[in-house]
Amino acid sequence: MKPTPDIHTELEARQALIEQALNLNRLGINHGKSGNVSLRWHRSAKAQGEGLLITPSAIAYEKLQAQDLVWISLQDDPPRVDGHYKPSSEWRMHRDLLRARSDCMAVVHTHSLYASALSCMPNIQREGIPAFHYMVAMSRANRITCASYARFGSDDLSQSMLKALGPNARACLLAHHGVIAAGEDLASALGLAQEVEALAMMYSQCLALGGPAVLSEQAMQAVQEAFVSYRHPGLNVQDQHATEPPTRGAA
Repeated sequence: MKPTPDIHTELEARQALIEQALNLNRLGINHGKSGNVSLRWHRSAKAQGEGLLITPSAIAYEKLQAQDLVWISLQDDPPRVDGHYKPSSEWRMHRDLLRARSDCMAVVHTHSLYASALSCMPNIQREGIPAFHYMVAMSRANRITCASYARFGSDDLSQSMLKALGPNARACLLAHHGVIAAGEDLASALGLAQEVEALAMMYSQCLALGGPAVLSEQAMQAVQEAFVSYRHPGLNVQDQHATEPPTRGAA
């Protein structure tokens, strides 16, 4: 399975993954060794089958080489691991999200400043980021929820994340932690993580000014429908719902 038409080999997949990991810091939505990136990458059944590539633990992105990335099997418990280093401590979130959501090919986790700060606020933990701006719909939901706190790297955190995302959302906050975002390729997953941080910054400013007005469910539904045609140029309105990528509920 190829995550994009431009990636044909595992070496190309590894190089693309490193490039997007480096972009986290270039875009200012990550710092140091925090955060992690993964890409769905299936090998032949003989060579281990369904899996993903993920950044290793505790190695600065600037020092990463293609051979440093870690391959993890997708369906096995515990997973089979192929790599010289330990996978990111957050491998469970990446694996479980890709396992639950066949429409997603890549996952990005960051500790971006504003989103991480909001994730520490009790009202955000209860209510998430509401539809104060139409771009909240980029998450494929009408609010950006916040997963309940659990220790980093734990199965409890992964299950909390899946519950917060529900069957359709592609991004959520992680309480006292950061952000996770998924997409149909590396660029879209990274772009969504960047968008969540921008929305968190705007929402923080709105709260400082007294709190924003919130768009109605009907208004957000209209935005979601418009985004379908935006993602699929040339579609007729009546064809939009039929061409949405298939989703599978969080397990």
